[in-house]
Amino acid sequence: MCEQTDHTGGEERPPATATTLHDNTDLRVTRFDFAPGEETGWHTHAYDYVVTPVTDCHMLVESSDGTTQHASVRAGEAYHRVAGAHHNVVNDGQEPMSFVEVERK
Repeated sequence: MCEQTDHTGGEERPPATATTLHDNTDLRVTRFDFAPGEETGWHTHAYDYVVTPVTDCHMLVESSDGTTQHASVRAGEAYHRVAGAHHNVVNDGQEPMSFVEVERK
């Protein structure tokens, strides 16, 4: 489960659209759709998760330790992260972006 927390500072941005596609006792599948400049909002992942971009994604990832990372992931590529990540993801590109996140409960 992603837990939303307050923004830790900096610029306020409009929120991305999160749509739950599937949710049961084992998995949660959520699609995130971002216009340029939209963000997830600060959140902490309670479960390990896999992200698969639907579109090419040019992201700015802001971490709770104050670091930022620019990441580009091509449509169809997948990556995995472990529970505990506390971050905010921003569409850092000029085009809309979308990805599907699968959390293993």
